[in-house]
Amino acid sequence: MTRIVTAANPAQFLALVPHLLGCIPRRSLVLVPFSGSRTLGALRLDLPETDDPGELDSLSATFIGMVCRVEGADAVAAIVYTDEVFAPDSSMPHARLLAALELRADECGVRVVDLLCVAADGWGSRRDPQCPDEGRSLDLIAVEGVDDRPPASGDQESGATLPAGDDAASARVAAALDELGAAVTLLCRPAAAGERATREPTAGAAEESGDPAEPGDPARVNPQALAAVCALDDVPTLFEDALRWDADDLDAFPAALLIWCLARPALRDIALSQWAGGFDAGEEALAAQLRWESGAEYPERLAMRMWGEGERPDAQRLRGALTLARALAVAAPRELRPGALATCAWLAWALGRSSHAARYAQWAGEIDPAHGLAEIVSSFVAAGHLPDWAFTSRGGRGSSRGSRGR
Repeated sequence: MTRIVTAANPAQFLALVPHLLGCIPRRSLVLVPFSGSRTLGALRLDLPETDDPGELDSLSATFIGMVCRVEGADAVAAIVYTDEVFAPDSSMPHARLLAALELRADECGVRVVDLLCVAADGWGSRRDPQCPDEGRSLDLIAVEGVDDRPPASGDQESGATLPAGDDAASARVAAALDELGAAVTLLCRPAAAGERATREPTAGAAEESGDPAEPGDPARVNPQALAAVCALDDVPTLFEDALRWDADDLDAFPAALLIWCLARPALRDIALSQWAGGFDAGEEALAAQLRWESGAEYPERLAMRMWGEGERPDAQRLRGALTLARALAVAAPRELRPGALATCAWLAWALGRSSHAARYAQWAGEIDPAHGLAEIVSSFVAAGHLPDWAFTSRGGRGSSRGSRGR
């Protein structure tokens, strides 16, 4: 059901913006598209560092163009969030940017609801002739809970930091990955004549089984590893079941198997397609991948989904997958972590959390500078490219009604 929240004045409106974003923005430009008097979500962008009029005009054209892509949008409010202060000469921080945005909006026929600035020492509206030189008091903006939602907290970077890992749990996952390698070798690459399907146990595997790890003493392939690898016979079911796992209490072998999958682009892309589009989408992506490996063309329609085209994914599925991928990134050995981190990056980007996506992609790139998906997501964020579904209707979620008269 649509939620309508009334904002009687600019201060109340500013108090609602963090709820539209899910964070308290810093060093940001926030654009709030309107359809009539109802908001259509919010777009957060990094605050331009330039003050050059030509560059600001070009950037403003791009920003207003984003608003024009939002389904049903006919108006916009622009808010600058900055660490700067109101200047002694009564100059509002980033006034040139707000002016350029107003000009471009007028040219595009987009009604401007308000042009606001929240600085370190006060806030004000470019359209308020009575605004004090030093701005209005920040105390007037009370960021409180709305309805049953708690107060927003943290800036746009908050929430991306991975939780501290459990060394013992990570060691179990590392040992499980080692065992999985032997199981994959046994099942996928049959032993040559006279070759025994044995391997040298690692210290971690020996600790897990309780058997001594004596040099040169071969060990059987772990039955748990064999059972885990057999799940690859039905990849869509594996990925679907994974959404129901407890990310705070992952079993070592299932977690290791999923880390192994996310480190392989073909399997990772099937997982992302399924987590975004549902079980049928995973089956379709798997079939397309198998045909491609046999020499057929990969369907452009499926590939473009990864670029953000198509229907809006189920946000609940994406959030669940992101929670899982974050836990896997924490548990994964460093050399396999980029796959899980890049998965986090794409999921965050698909959810509209570009700042988080950039962080995950950066961390993946620090380990593997040539990681393909991490590079792609980084380029998306750098170019300000958002998925198409960021501009389509959310089915009534998070709307608000603003009374903007003075």
